[in-house]
Amino acid sequence: MQDEDTSIQNIKKKELLTALGSVVFEKRSQIKKGINTFSYEYDIGNGLLSRLEKGLIDTKITTLWKLANAFGYTKCSDFVKQIEAKLPEDFNFYN
Repeated sequence: MQDEDTSIQNIKKKELLTALGSVVFEKRSQIKKGINTFSYEYDIGNGLLSRLEKGLIDTKITTLWKLANAFGYTKCSDFVKQIEAKLPEDFNFYN
């Protein structure tokens, strides 16, 4: 049972990270900034940004907040809503 729960949570985590990466890539593309320029201007490592956009890594809340501000959101929650829109409506780690 625990292995099944862990497997489901890993699938959900990948789904969430993919949604986050997709939104970051789309928003960065909309403001027409290359990965090196964007990472320099907003103090986010370009390797970290690249892996994040590909859905390969999780991120800290501080990085999430920097990204929200970089894309013009005054509230990080508004940025998170963009990520939520990429997920199934019933997204939950434990179902």
